[in-house]
Amino acid sequence: MSVGGAPAAGRLGVGVVGAGRVGSVLGSALRQAGHVVVGASGISAASRDRIETMLPGVPALEVPAVVERAELVLLTVPDDALADLVAGLARLGAWQPGQIVVHTAGALGTEVLAPARAAGAIPLAIHPAMTFTGTSLDLSRLVGCSFAVTGPGPVLPIGQALVVEIGGEPVVVSEEARPLYHAALAHGANHLVVLVAQAAQALAAAGVEQPDRVLGPLLSAALDSAVRTAATAADAGSGVASLTGPVVRGDAGTVTAHLERLTELGVRDETAADLAATYRVLAQAAARRALAGGRITTDATQRVLDALADTGVVDPGSTDPEEQ
Repeated sequence: MSVGGAPAAGRLGVGVVGAGRVGSVLGSALRQAGHVVVGASGISAASRDRIETMLPGVPALEVPAVVERAELVLLTVPDDALADLVAGLARLGAWQPGQIVVHTAGALGTEVLAPARAAGAIPLAIHPAMTFTGTSLDLSRLVGCSFAVTGPGPVLPIGQALVVEIGGEPVVVSEEARPLYHAALAHGANHLVVLVAQAAQALAAAGVEQPDRVLGPLLSAALDSAVRTAATAADAGSGVASLTGPVVRGDAGTVTAHLERLTELGVRDETAADLAATYRVLAQAAARRALAGGRITTDATQRVLDALADTGVVDPGSTDPEEQ
């Protein structure tokens, strides 16, 4: 199937469909592992630049041409575009028997690849639990990175082997669990970015000239502690072994003062209007988890939840700690 440089024994001709931040990096990683990238597609100028930078010498082709050349097709397009792309290529008769088709959409399994599988292709869903810059810096970050691998049982070893080849650690995730898996990653990583931005904004409003220098050591220590206790926390169900601060101490007065000041900041600066609501929801969750983990008494939990409810915003869950 491959042209323009036949792969050696055991090596595959890789076609990258969608040379964005993820596709260009994974294509480069597979190339470093000894595979041959036979073509890449990119619609935007940024994608074409990435082909030149991350995949030098690889021809920029239209999607059908990439698929025609490749033994391993890497689909790294936006999640919402994936189904139409796979189906459209099936209508063109582009998929080939024995061709490995891999997508990197975190919330989707291999069902979305059904049209390719019907043509005899081997379907795999492989998602790296990592953020990407689309530069060579990402290549070293793939080493030790976990990749969710989903596929029919007989072909799972193929996906696992591809992950190991580029230095990653394969984690098998079932088809039905992919949305929950991806929700967990998005909630942890994306919302962490928002949380840090909000904290930095509040510090700046408090007159701190370099919020990053204040937050860096504190958040790094908190994240390290939380991650190190994640396995135990998952077993215990509460996940607050490393939690500190006014909620776990039951300091309802401090929590009230926090909300008052954050609300005032939101009134003065509309870009900060979401801070109080975010604080409230996360503090409520922290209180309930602290109670479940035995870190706080029922009475102290109730005082904290009452303080949070007194802001005039309805608690989205029960405020009765006995129901948790």
